[in-house]
Amino acid sequence: MYNPTEQIAEINKTSVAQATKFAALSLEAAEKFTKFNLGAAKAVFAQSVESAQALAAVKDVQELLALRAKFAEAQVQSAVGYSRNFYELATEAQAGYSALAEESFGVYQKGVAQWVDQASKSAPAGSDVAVNAFKSTFAATTAAFDQFQKATKQVASLADANVRAAAATATKAVNKGKRA
Repeated sequence: MYNPTEQIAEINKTSVAQATKFAALSLEAAEKFTKFNLGAAKAVFAQSVESAQALAAVKDVQELLALRAKFAEAQVQSAVGYSRNFYELATEAQAGYSALAEESFGVYQKGVAQWVDQASKSAPAGSDVAVNAFKSTFAATTAAFDQFQKATKQVASLADANVRAAAATATKAVNKGKRA
């Protein structure tokens, strides 16, 4: 005999497992971002100390102007490097969340399909129209989610290409400034 309570309990267990995975993924991403930002703060501090020491040793205006150009170049390179690394961490986290969402939806979809199948077998006579309507709605929802996933991947790919192009342009500008 069909027991919907058992299936719902199984879906709930799966939901808790997925929520646990999401929490673990979030904590892992937060840890990576925290370590990254702490490292960046240390690097900025070290660069500031070096800059202060270099400024204290300046003896003439020419040396000051050369030092200023060197500092500007270093700051641009640091900003580009920080942005690139931050973007890579964000992309990695986003990929993890997307994979988890796909996995979760797949598990959910499978559970609901099994539930609908079992419920339709146990449904009273004459309820075929309601069961078919539910199946149709579920199929449409699945198709919409698939389209959403495809669109999200396209947007992420486009954003990635744009960020990489901007970083390359900034790096080229810094290198051009070095030669000048």
